[in-house]
Amino acid sequence: MNTAALVDTLAEKHGLSKTDARAILDTTFDAIVDSVNKGDDVQLSGVGKFALKETKERQGRNPSTGEPMTIAAQRKITFTPAKAVKDKLNG
Repeated sequence: MNTAALVDTLAEKHGLSKTDARAILDTTFDAIVDSVNKGDDVQLSGVGKFALKETKERQGRNPSTGEPMTIAAQRKITFTPAKAVKDKLNG
């Protein structure tokens, strides 16, 4: 599923225009990313938890040349699914 399909589903199930559904979806994702960017975890009951993960700078190898290279430190967003989601996927 891509963003357009998700917008279509929201619009259809809740009687919204696609523009309104897209605005709601964008606002939701922006709020999650902004909160995680500040260092706060976002816990959605029954869905899961979004959190910030910071990786340190490290040494790696260029896969095409084999030359050593430095991989820069990064900030990543991680998602851990809730038990209900895990059970639905594996049940």
